[in-house]
Amino acid sequence: MLHINGLTYRIGGRLLLEEASVAVPESHKVGIVGRNGVGKSTLFKLILGELPAESGSVTLPRNARIGTVAQEAPGGPESLLATVMAGDWELTALTAEAGTATDPHRIAEIQTRLADMDAHSAEARAATILSGLGFSGETQQGPCSALSGGWRMRVALAAALFARPDVLLLDEPTNYLDLEGAIWLKSFIRDYPHTIVLISHDRDLLNEAVGFILHLERGKLTLYQGNYDSFERQRREKQALTVKLQKKQEDQRKHMMAFVERFRYKASKARQAQSRLKALSKLEPIAELVEDRVAPFFFPNPGKTIAPPLVTWDRVSVGYTENKPVLRNITLRLDPDDRIALLGSNGNGKSTFAKLLCGKLEAMAGDMKVPARLTVGYFAQHQLDEISAGRTPYSYFAGLMPDEPESKRRARLGACGFGASLADSPCSTLSGGEKARLLFALAAFHGPHILVLDEPTNHLDVDSREALIMAINDYEGAVILISHDRHIIETCADELWLVHDGTVKRFDGDMEDYTRLVLERARAVRRAERAAKEPAAEPSRQPAKPSASTVQKAVEKLDRRMEEIRGKIGILDKALSDPAIYSEEPKKAGDFTKLRAKLATDLEDLENQWLEAQMG
Repeated sequence: MLHINGLTYRIGGRLLLEEASVAVPESHKVGIVGRNGVGKSTLFKLILGELPAESGSVTLPRNARIGTVAQEAPGGPESLLATVMAGDWELTALTAEAGTATDPHRIAEIQTRLADMDAHSAEARAATILSGLGFSGETQQGPCSALSGGWRMRVALAAALFARPDVLLLDEPTNYLDLEGAIWLKSFIRDYPHTIVLISHDRDLLNEAVGFILHLERGKLTLYQGNYDSFERQRREKQALTVKLQKKQEDQRKHMMAFVERFRYKASKARQAQSRLKALSKLEPIAELVEDRVAPFFFPNPGKTIAPPLVTWDRVSVGYTENKPVLRNITLRLDPDDRIALLGSNGNGKSTFAKLLCGKLEAMAGDMKVPARLTVGYFAQHQLDEISAGRTPYSYFAGLMPDEPESKRRARLGACGFGASLADSPCSTLSGGEKARLLFALAAFHGPHILVLDEPTNHLDVDSREALIMAINDYEGAVILISHDRHIIETCADELWLVHDGTVKRFDGDMEDYTRLVLERARAVRRAERAAKEPAAEPSRQPAKPSASTVQKAVEKLDRRMEEIRGKIGILDKALSDPAIYSEEPKKAGDFTKLRAKLATDLEDLENQWLEAQMG
């Protein structure tokens, strides 16, 4: 479907891509990974034709549509629903032409194409996508101009998903989503009938939604079959083999040189010595492994411990406007070694609760007890914009260590991942990940008793996220974590608190339970919206309630149909797990993938019917 052939590109004299080549299989989901700054987003711009390549080419089948998320977030007076539907320019153009066309043949062509595109269900599809990304039915009818920047980017993402291009490019699509939106997007990507190529550092997304990993490293592209965990395993095996081959080659080189040194001046062995010298000159060196070390994160432990509990809330209410609390009746307790992840959709009050804990908001009602000596470190992704462009990391540390000599300041900077060059660089030149690293260091500088981390992973690559996880787990204070990255929640949090329905409560379950809850809520919303659009039944003609036996028969019939579809999906999964099908029968692989996506949709519909039948 998508072929990249010998692509070379430099930016500012720096080589990002060097004769990079890859063939992306049709109708497959591919995750692009690589360290920050290696050129992943630049590769997207080259594929889209926004940048000219120095050499090489990008090819797609004729008439194939390629799409991505608009860089500029929509902000006009149009409704969210209308904005998303306008994302499919062909549907928009054909719908407009259908109202003005007079030629019978053209009318027939238009109607046939609209039928092929499922135009009758377009509005319902757009509404489903918006709902999955966190927009209520009422909000969908409102203007884009009423939304904040992050929510507008969600609308742009929804428009890209709705257009259903043959190749969809997504660059960090979860950055503007909460955990609920990320769960829904993972399901959408998995069932998408066409090709998706996405840049992501979200390990859970790369494990659950893609079938190939495309690794960009030192200008080269390498395609690995399988999810991210499989890629890591294959890469480790490849590195181990390279090390083994290097040692074998070095042993061979030493053995040949020993022979040459011993016999090069002996007449009877001179020819053999010359032969070995020629062999040595032809011995191609095996590429050295260059280990890209990730600097560790450093969170100093609290200096003076505080006896538990650290904080207690008793029927507490909090908000921004008097008599209009965002959260009510909070009754909880936080202890020194707690690791808490806050769950709940954006807008439900997670950040409000974090601000209450940090002292940025006061309790409106109830009793919140906080020890006088308690210190809280707070990290939030929006703080990146508050870093002074003209200052350097060293100047920030100098302000926090006014009485310490320069050697101690620089030693502390080095422990936080800022070597000499980075420490003295203006913050305007730092990458997003480097700015995030500086904010982590400033938030935890004095060893707070509590660390509040609000979306800490957005600017970190996969390896940096693993380093952050290690630092959090080594830290001995309490942690409150807000993140859409399921992997960091599962590896760092011991307890889950749910922010929902205007309060905060403990969630009795794990992330698997929460994922099921989120998906079931989404299905319930869709069922309610469908029911609201259907005309109400006349009371006089209301059908009699089905008997228990009728319900049981309907449930059994649905069970059989679901089991049949699961069997078909299992057969397709087995066929698609064979690597040979992609090289020997690529068309069949594409057909099988499309069929599996359709069966998965059918299965979800049957599951909804099964739930409705069970409820009578």
